[in-house]
Amino acid sequence: MKNPAMVLPEAMKGIQHLLKATNQGGVPQLTLELIGVRASQINGCGPCILGHYQEAKKAGETEERLAVVAAWREAPFFTDAERAALALTEAVTRLADRSGDGVPDEIWDAAAAHYDEQQLSAIVLMIATLNLFNRINVTVKEEAGNPSWA
Repeated sequence: MKNPAMVLPEAMKGIQHLLKATNQGGVPQLTLELIGVRASQINGCGPCILGHYQEAKKAGETEERLAVVAAWREAPFFTDAERAALALTEAVTRLADRSGDGVPDEIWDAAAAHYDEQQLSAIVLMIATLNLFNRINVTVKEEAGNPSWA
């Protein structure tokens, strides 16, 4: 099947509007790309992992940091703000793993210590949009490096 966002172009426009809004939320571009890589790793979305990896490289991200995004807790390369964003990314992406408890307060509080309400809104919307895209791509078995929506 073709990617549903291409079959229903208005859906793609909606997704693009969400992404545009998140990029205007005051969160550093590199942080948004790290969020994109991590959510996509969790969801097994090859096209999104590759896309966010490439965008991160364009924005100046290092190979070293990108190589260890999946193990960010054990790597010394990330700022406290980035760690808070990555923890929030994991918590939101894995909501079902916590039997309805939502995002733990300590994870939310850590993110709120580094980001204001506008930035947190951008981060949450970015994570949600990524999860939408990841689920679409995984469902239709979109190929990394050769996406039908490109």
